[in-house]
Amino acid sequence: MALPDNGAAWPPPEWAAYYDRIAVDDAWYSGDRQRLARIYGREQKTPRRRLWSRRSSAHRPGRDTRLHVPFAGDIAQTSADMLFADMPAVVVEDATTQARLDQLLADGHVQQTLLSAAEQCAALSGIFLRATWDRDLVDRPLLTAVQPDNAAPEFRFGMLAAVNFWRELPGSTTQQVWRHVERHEPGRVVHALYQGSGDNIGRRVPLLEHPDTAALAGSIESDGESTTTGIRQLTAAYIPNMTPNRLHRGSPIGRSDYAAPIYDQLDGLDEVWTSWMRDIRLARARLIVPDGYLRSNGPGRGASFDEDAEVYAQLNMPPTENGGITLSQFAIRVDEHQRTAEALMRQAAQSAGYAARAFGLDQNGGSARTATEVDSEDDKSMITRRKKAGHWKQGLADALFALLALDAVHFRTGVRPERPRVEFPDGVAESPMDTAQTLELLNRAQAVSTATRVKILHPDWDDTEVAAEAAAILRETGTAAPDPGDTYPFAA
Repeated sequence: MALPDNGAAWPPPEWAAYYDRIAVDDAWYSGDRQRLARIYGREQKTPRRRLWSRRSSAHRPGRDTRLHVPFAGDIAQTSADMLFADMPAVVVEDATTQARLDQLLADGHVQQTLLSAAEQCAALSGIFLRATWDRDLVDRPLLTAVQPDNAAPEFRFGMLAAVNFWRELPGSTTQQVWRHVERHEPGRVVHALYQGSGDNIGRRVPLLEHPDTAALAGSIESDGESTTTGIRQLTAAYIPNMTPNRLHRGSPIGRSDYAAPIYDQLDGLDEVWTSWMRDIRLARARLIVPDGYLRSNGPGRGASFDEDAEVYAQLNMPPTENGGITLSQFAIRVDEHQRTAEALMRQAAQSAGYAARAFGLDQNGGSARTATEVDSEDDKSMITRRKKAGHWKQGLADALFALLALDAVHFRTGVRPERPRVEFPDGVAESPMDTAQTLELLNRAQAVSTATRVKILHPDWDDTEVAAEAAAILRETGTAAPDPGDTYPFAA
C-alpha cells in the first residue's frame, strides 16, 4: 500500500487479525489486570471457565480479588537477556568504518535499544528497526525501534519492500484523532498528517496543523510530501521473533513466544495464584466470642471485644452452658498450590522454547539429575537462542548498514558504508564458579596446557598476554623448574 487514502478504514483491515493477536499478547506482556479483563471480557467466544473472562459482582473495580503472575513478562525478558545481555560483535573490514561504527553504537546506546527491542519482539511477534536522523537533536544518525502494531509493512518474496509507520498524536480525543504516517521506501521517507476518528483515517491535512509534525515541514522537498534519504537502502528493517507464524503459515510475520500457545497455562497460573491467596485470606485466625464477652460502646455505637482484658463479668449466658472463646482457623493448601503453579510454569517455559532452569525452576521437581540431563535441558534454551539470533543477524545488519550510509551522506564523516557482520557469542557467559570448575577438571585430567587454561579464563587476551600469564603461573608453582636429570646424564 501507498499512503492511506482519505476516508480509509483504520487500522488497515488487512492487518486487523494481526493487530488483534498482538493486542492479546500485549495484555499478557504488560501484566495489567484491567487490560487482561478488558481483552477477554469483550470476546464472546472466550470460554467462561477462563479466569480473565469471568464477570460477577466479585470482579467489580475495587473488589476484584483476581491476581496475576507476570510470567509472560519474565519469558520476554529472558529472551532479550539471552540475546543482548552481552553485545554481539559488529564487524566491518575497513578500519576507519569500524571505528566510526563503534562510536555510533556507543554514543547511541544501541545495546540498550536492542535489549528493549528484543524483549518487545519476543512478546509481540516481531519488531522494526528504523534508521533516521535529527540534526537539531544530535550530529549523528539514530537507530530506533517501532512496535509491530504501529506498522503496516509491504513484503515481496518474504523481504521488506516498504512500510508505513503510524502513531496517534497528543491532543487526540474519542471524536477526533490525529495520526502521523511515516512511509519508508528505498531512497525516501514520506510524511503525512491525518485528522480522523477512532476507526477512520479521515482526511489528509498539512503537517503544520499539528505541533508534533510542524518541524517536519522544513525537510519536505519539492514534491510536497517526502524527504530524500540519499541512499539506496531501505531505512527500516523487520526482525521476526520466530517463524513460521502458525496462524498465518504463508506470512513472513513472526510469532510471539506466547503463541505456542501458552495462554491457557498463563491463565491457569493466575487461577492457582488467586486460589492460593484466597486460601490465605479465608484462613486468617478469627475469634468467636459469646455476647457476654462484648462490651457495649453506648446507644447506637454497637459493642466491641477487648483482647487485653483479664476479667470478664456479667456474662450473658445460662450458668450451665459451656460457652467460651473459640479460635477458628482453616488449613492453607500450600503444597498443592505450589506444585501446581510450578508445573504450569515449567510447561509454559517448555512450550515457549526455554529450559525451566532459565526461570529458577527445577525441571524434575527436586530429584537428583545428572550433568547430562542438565546440559540437555539447557540445550533447549540455547537452540531457541540460536534460532532467534539468526533472524537478528540479518535484520540488525541491514539496519546498521543503513545507519552507516546515512552517516556518510548527511554528516559527511568520510566513512565507506559497509554491511557489517553481526556475530553472537556461542552461548551465555558462564559464572566464575562454573568456569573455575571446568578449569579444575581439565587440569586434573591433564587434558590442556597452562596456556590453554589461561585462554579459556581470559578469551579477550591476545597471545602475548596469554603466554606471559602462563609463564608466571609456571614460575609460581615451580612447574617450570628444569629437570635435574639433565645435569647428571647416565654413563655410556
